[in-house]
Amino acid sequence: MKRRTVLAATVAATLAGAVAKPAAAAPAASPAAARLAGRVEDLLGKLTLDEKISLLHQWQPEIPRLGMKAFRTGTEALHGLAWLGPATVFPQAVGLASTWNPDLIEQVGSAVGDEVRGLQHERPAGWGLNVWAPVVNLLRDPRWGRNEEGYSEDPYLTGVMSTAYGRGLTGGDPDNLKTAPLVKHYLANNNEVRRDQTSSDLRPRVLKEYEEPAYRAAVSADAACGVMTAYNLVNGRPCTVTDLNGSVRTWTDRTLLNVTDAWAPYNLPATGSQKYYDTLAEADAAILKAGVDSFTTDDRNAGPTTAAINKALETGLLTESDVDTAVRHILDIRARLGDFDEDGGPFGHIGKSVINSPKHQKLARRAADEAMVLLKNDGDALPLNAGALRKVAVVGPLADTLYTDWYSGELPYRVTPLAGISGRLGAGTAVTSSEGVDRIALKNAVTGRYVTSGSAAEGAALTESATSVGETEQFDVFGWGQGVVTLRALANGKVVGMRDPDGNGNQFFNDQDQPNGWFVSQLFTFEEQGDGTALLKYAGYENWLGDNVYLRARDGDGTLVLGSAAQASRYTREVVRSGIEEAVAAARDADTAIVVVGSMPFINSRETDDREDMGLAESQAALVKAVLAANRHTVVVVENSYPTTLTWEQENVPALLWTTHAGQETGNALADVLFGDVNPSGRLTQTWYRSEADLPSILEYDNIKHDRTYQYFTGEVLYPFGHGLSYTSFRYGRPRVVRGGVEVAVTNTGRRTGAEVVQLYTRQRDSRVKQPLKKLQAFRKVVLRPGQTRTVTLPLSRTDLAHWDVTRSRWVVESGAYEVLVGSSAGDIRGRTTLDVRGETVPPRELSRTTRAENFDDYEGVRLVDESKARGTAVGAESSGAWLLFADADLRAGARRLTARVAKESSGDGTIEVRLGAPDGRLAGTATVESTGSRYAYADVTAALQGAARRQDVYLVLGEGLRLSTFSLR
Repeated sequence: MKRRTVLAATVAATLAGAVAKPAAAAPAASPAAARLAGRVEDLLGKLTLDEKISLLHQWQPEIPRLGMKAFRTGTEALHGLAWLGPATVFPQAVGLASTWNPDLIEQVGSAVGDEVRGLQHERPAGWGLNVWAPVVNLLRDPRWGRNEEGYSEDPYLTGVMSTAYGRGLTGGDPDNLKTAPLVKHYLANNNEVRRDQTSSDLRPRVLKEYEEPAYRAAVSADAACGVMTAYNLVNGRPCTVTDLNGSVRTWTDRTLLNVTDAWAPYNLPATGSQKYYDTLAEADAAILKAGVDSFTTDDRNAGPTTAAINKALETGLLTESDVDTAVRHILDIRARLGDFDEDGGPFGHIGKSVINSPKHQKLARRAADEAMVLLKNDGDALPLNAGALRKVAVVGPLADTLYTDWYSGELPYRVTPLAGISGRLGAGTAVTSSEGVDRIALKNAVTGRYVTSGSAAEGAALTESATSVGETEQFDVFGWGQGVVTLRALANGKVVGMRDPDGNGNQFFNDQDQPNGWFVSQLFTFEEQGDGTALLKYAGYENWLGDNVYLRARDGDGTLVLGSAAQASRYTREVVRSGIEEAVAAARDADTAIVVVGSMPFINSRETDDREDMGLAESQAALVKAVLAANRHTVVVVENSYPTTLTWEQENVPALLWTTHAGQETGNALADVLFGDVNPSGRLTQTWYRSEADLPSILEYDNIKHDRTYQYFTGEVLYPFGHGLSYTSFRYGRPRVVRGGVEVAVTNTGRRTGAEVVQLYTRQRDSRVKQPLKKLQAFRKVVLRPGQTRTVTLPLSRTDLAHWDVTRSRWVVESGAYEVLVGSSAGDIRGRTTLDVRGETVPPRELSRTTRAENFDDYEGVRLVDESKARGTAVGAESSGAWLLFADADLRAGARRLTARVAKESSGDGTIEVRLGAPDGRLAGTATVESTGSRYAYADVTAALQGAARRQDVYLVLGEGLRLSTFSLR
């Protein structure tokens, strides 16, 4: 459909004065809340100190004398009830957000909350009403291993979706909670590599404009009851001890229950990876003082936490009132959950029958339907006409399987793509299938013996034993990219993995339904040798095996165990069946070929493992090319958890459809969309880049400086943020600014009923600082019949136009022209108007006032660091010549002295230079900084200035190892 051009119109609006942009004000305490508070105080007063300390651990014991049951924080509920048996599995979180339908997401959250409540009468081990969801970490880098857990690269969209999901989980009444969700992981946690040791640099604008809003939304809306702190550091301080009292707790008047991530307290002492405190007692004391209430550590064993808290009390690091504060928060949440009510409160009646109920199955299918994104559809290749098809090929490694992820629940049933398509077509259409993977036998090139598996359902230890190839000697090889493969035994259909069955050494068994576990032990690579043989290398997640990672036959019985490369068996791979040839044969004479490719969530990326390659696995890309060459009527379905560089596929394949791993109803939902029973309405929540080369290091968190996300990226993208096609078309009218928002008429100009996601963006044309190219302000998903027009109103307020002014540390709306853009994606703007805003002009900097160094405008060669262990951010120079820019400073008649508060841990002297106009501009003065002996010991240094006058840019050039807290030019 051609893009419609709309000429800009100017609309005047009177917007004067400064603007504050906090979270929405919390409502006044209700009578029910007041009664709860009295109940909590009464209970708190009856607890002994030992009993109170016992409640600080994740596994809170029962206290029979007060009628208190045992309580546990931490039921996983990211996209369904997890780890507690079969339950409804909804699409992964990034898929739920791809629906752009907050009403639907609230229904999903409510269903998950019901299923959590469904176990309340049995109370199985590991269950509790404090649920650890949603994840609101922003998907700023598509290589992040946990991309599947988040919602979007955009903070506004993330906030809308997390609030909707959280509201469903809570039941909508903050005084009477269905469950008590918390958002995780606070703060700026988007890399798995060394995640407990890396620090995310968040200058004030990135913190206020990008990171904080994602967490604040659900908390301020009473749709979340706390946060989980992250493993990483932010500005040099571990998130486990980042001050929540001065941030998260200010976003609501409601009581919050904040928790640590699993085992994170042990990262803090001298024996841990962060070495931030000397002892666990000091660390645990700091955790409580920072506003965390519950320690997630040591599984069920509360002993170490109890001992550390008692030690902190004995040595004066804590007082009993510090313990009381945390326990008060815990009791408040438990009371609001009805945990102290004999009948369990308003939701106490919910029973196990809700789990995987027909209603929830239907909802899971609808969510999977709406999560699917049509990326490309040349020549109306889709939808397929089911009635005209006589033969369909469904091929690919994901064609007849469903995969779950670490935080999935257990699938109660599985509708695979093959099953869903076959069921939709019925007996009148022949459906052929192939996974498109090679089937091989592995023969020891020296002994001539074949690797043999077990044929029973439980499998057996693999051995080199057979002298010929039968069923037990054949393995299907699934490629997952970068040479990593899994092996599935033909004999019983189980995946091969490593385990130590008797403590006498690692062996390999064909006994797993799919790759799984914290240490994924089903991964291998083939290392090619010069003689045409290959070594089979174990590539599991364990990192303590050293060089002994090659498979060899044990002397005596031929059992496969690990050894060095020198000991390894050399194998020839005999191809019993070519996967590509079989898939091509199935597809060649079909009316259409559907190729289902994608990821395995335990392999390609996940918690602890970031992606390095953003493309399809090499074997999958080859399969797509071969099938397309054999049948031009090919549709490719990509089923994975993140953006993929489908550059070749976009250029050559007629139709591309993307879905996350969408749960039990995946196959039915896929058939719904492929055959047009459902018009696709999913939209991407991330930018899909053309190459990894478009991205900076995953450790760079400054989106503004490094041009990250759709807001700042200036290159050519594969698919823009918000992209998604439909089987119908939509025309946009001219947008019009009205009181409280923007109106635009949208018309369905096609022949099918469809849903359009109308997206509103703004762009500030002129500003003191670098502004986003576009910023999502609102959206609405509307369903229109053919020919129907609807006027869509999208809210827009003055505060939406604000940015964080680092010169005065507050929100500001600048005077000037703001573009108002409406369209179907960030890359497909259909209409625009201009809003002339009368706000304010940011005045020149007043560097005569004490200025925090972190409030710079630009920088080079510095890191943001912890000013002290408790609070505050300073700037640390990583190398000599590092600099900070403080733009547009009014030095008036002349500044005569630099005063700076500086720390220098290393020996020797350093310098701070004041330069004008550029980092190498005119030198106005130099201060000498002597060693202070500690990174936290600050001293004031001064320097006389010459020629520092008038209005100009000021640069501070720092010597290596300096930490600058504040400064002034007077």
